Amino acid sequence: MPETTLRSAFAPILDELGRLLPAGSEVLDAHTHLGDDEDGSSLRPDGLLAQLDIVSPTARAVTFPLHDPDRVPAYRRPNDRVLDWAADSGGRIIPYCRLDPADDPIAEAERCLARGARGIKLHPRAQAFLFDGPEMDAIFGVARDAGVPILVHAGRGMAPMDSLADVALRHPEVPLVLAHAAIAGQGMFAERLAEHPAALYDTSCFSAIDVVELFARVPAERIVFASDVPYGRPANGLFQALRVAALAGLDEDDRRLLAGGTMARVLDREPLAPARPPRLEGVRPASGPLQRVGSYLMMAFGALMASGGPGRFNPALAAPAIAMARCVPRDPDPGPAEPALRRIDEMLAQAEHLIANPSDGSIAALGLLQAAIVISQTEPLEA
Repeated sequence: MPETTLRSAFAPILDELGRLLPAGSEVLDAHTHLGDDEDGSSLRPDGLLAQLDIVSPTARAVTFPLHDPDRVPAYRRPNDRVLDWAADSGGRIIPYCRLDPADDPIAEAERCLARGARGIKLHPRAQAFLFDGPEMDAIFGVARDAGVPILVHAGRGMAPMDSLADVALRHPEVPLVLAHAAIAGQGMFAERLAEHPAALYDTSCFSAIDVVELFARVPAERIVFASDVPYGRPANGLFQALRVAALAGLDEDDRRLLAGGTMARVLDREPLAPARPPRLEGVRPASGPLQRVGSYLMMAFGALMASGGPGRFNPALAAPAIAMARCVPRDPDPGPAEPALRRIDEMLAQAEHLIANPSDGSIAALGLLQAAIVISQTEPLEA
């Protein structure tokens, strides 16, 4: 897409992001990937750094391999590539090693940690495992001895995750980052890990309402910004996290922790800020028109995602739901949501333009859809 077109489409989002991000914030994305994936996704360091630069020229990212076709044996080659890329990044890429619990995980963890890995990534859906085997205590033991965190995929398509809570409670010395707002068991984790000293939740979620619910369940001091690149984008992910933070009334110091301060403390083995009660109520005022817009846009977003991985989207599948969403702002009596609806409609007009462009504008359109969903689900309303 022409650079001027993209800059115009995303300028309002980036302008608001600049206002929401406190001056002097350390931006540290807690969840990104590099390499290749069986689903066709692919990303190299220059692409990741370019995405981080949109947010801040000093932004950093925790990074680990994708579900790489070259992962046998033991994720050794993908892990080595990430470690090498991190070494050449000037400190902006912070490498984790990815483990398969069924393929020599302890030896691989020890090898990677000796090479400079700063954490461990586990993906129970991709590797098809539960947390009820003895190898799990061994993996957590390696992390404990090395003083590094473990990040666990806790998103869609997961079997019951109670056994992960069991392991985490047996190893309270190990910082645990639950990815994707822990939507595989958000309520269970919030209850069972409430007393865990370092159970964190990352915000890499396609639906902002999951992140809103997270702020209503767990302390803001235990939530960390994440984007899930290449499936998300740092600018969109941080926009979402900070919009929810604003809805929850977080002050500048709290937002600095969310944007990267808390994750930096974990990596540097520093004490975390004291946990305070969740900032949002479980029952909140809602706007009917914004709920309608949000539901149609989730339909559009889902249609795009279901049509293929990045680079294989079929934008036409999203067009009907986008058209329905654009009908809502025409309501002659939209109530207090009118400014947000008008803004969303302008963004959707841009998204339709990108989708209709003969160049590949589908990725950019996806970003606009996600930002519009965030606004529909985080606009502050009076009770």
